[in-house]
Amino acid sequence: MVLRALEAEGHEQLVFSRDEQTGLRCIVAIHSTRLGPGLGGVRIRRYDSEDAAVEDVMRLSQAMSYKNACAGLDFGGAKGVILGPLPDDRLAVMRAMGRIVEGLGGRYVATEDMGMTESDVATMRQETQFAVGMSRRDGGSGDPSPHTAEGVFVGMRAALRAAGLGSDFADVRVAVQGCGKVGLGLIARLVQAGAQVMAADTDEVGVNAARTAGARIVSPDEILAVQAEVLAPCAVGAVLNERSIPGLRCQVIAGGANNQLATPEDASRLKDRGIVYAPDFVINAGGVINVGDELAAGGYDERRVATRVAAIEQTLDDIFREAEHSGSTTAQLAVKRAQRRIRAGR
Repeated sequence: MVLRALEAEGHEQLVFSRDEQTGLRCIVAIHSTRLGPGLGGVRIRRYDSEDAAVEDVMRLSQAMSYKNACAGLDFGGAKGVILGPLPDDRLAVMRAMGRIVEGLGGRYVATEDMGMTESDVATMRQETQFAVGMSRRDGGSGDPSPHTAEGVFVGMRAALRAAGLGSDFADVRVAVQGCGKVGLGLIARLVQAGAQVMAADTDEVGVNAARTAGARIVSPDEILAVQAEVLAPCAVGAVLNERSIPGLRCQVIAGGANNQLATPEDASRLKDRGIVYAPDFVINAGGVINVGDELAAGGYDERRVATRVAAIEQTLDDIFREAEHSGSTTAQLAVKRAQRRIRAGR
């Protein structure tokens, strides 16, 4: 089954690892190294089953290939997942994860993702040279989430234009699902720009932070169906599906979560409802643009990062314009755009 899935999705490698001493259990999926080493985060998450973890890491690694390609980066796509619950000795677990990454010989460059921190990356770096995203204090590029939030913000502006809503956020209603670092960064930008923000999260700390930032709090069960011009999924994936899409009451979907569509057919369902969808792997590329720049010739350059993050708006303008004339969904066009660059190689 796994080999058939690898072949069907075009993956190069799937690695299952267990560290007996620490109790670490992890999976690394390398989708493509055609443009360069696979760059992608390590995610810590509890899964209902090992099959669910495999499906998640494979989808995420493919999305990283497309994300890096559309952002113009010379990286392929890969992803790691650590199967929760995390063992007690976090430092030892991160060092063990670093050894696993090092053992892949540079085919995978790891960075932080859901459940990870800059400190975790620094601990991994004690065992591998193939990890990016440490704090500025430790010589890295720092927390990538502000860059992800900025990319979503400028990309949302392009989506508003595509929906005929202009580029001004004043009094635009935006529903943000997820009040983690990216969601909170997006909320702050939207409030400052004059938007009316509604937010939801299952975590009380995130909810309180969103309220302090100026968002009106709604129930997690209600957020997808609230009346708003824009829905911004910034939590887990697969929230846009056959069940949820009929209940949406928005004109635009533009958020920071990965793999927002449960299936490729869901892009057509959104299109049929007249909802403008900003492909997630295009709009949320700000974070990987930031950490990937650590490996650029001459080292990290914050101005270059800012320029590349700002370019997300133009990339989405191009995709929306093509979608208007081609009849294809924005998701289909974004995938084709990524695949063309991957086929061309470096």
